[in-house]
Amino acid sequence: MNLETRKPEEELGNRELTERVIGAAIRVHRELGPGFLESIYEEALAIELAHLGIGFQRQKPVPIFYRGHAVGEHRVDLVIENVVVVELKAIVAFENIHFAVLRSHLKALGLSDALLLNFAGTKLAIKRVGRELHSRADAGDII
Repeated sequence: MNLETRKPEEELGNRELTERVIGAAIRVHRELGPGFLESIYEEALAIELAHLGIGFQRQKPVPIFYRGHAVGEHRVDLVIENVVVVELKAIVAFENIHFAVLRSHLKALGLSDALLLNFAGTKLAIKRVGRELHSRADAGDII
């Protein structure tokens, strides 16, 4: 079952950059294989990205606001060149919550493009995720 809800004709921006990141992740997965913690893959991917000259931030703190008030902080695994969020997983399969959390990160950072990578399988699982730009129901619409 495909959990990604973006329509196939909708392309992410930053296509060239995301392709380079995917290539780096594939190299990491081919070298290490499945079976490690996410932190191992994050460290290896950071080495590969640095080797390729791709700028990134690891474990970037993301402040969360509600009505102009800071209500907490979350961290994203990687932010690439300040335009693409990358979340790493080492799990059996993606679930809908992974896409929802990633879209929340995009919204909090004001970004539009993300990659969700799962290193747990014999083949690297890659999902491109775009920010949902439609608004939710207003409070007046909730009964």
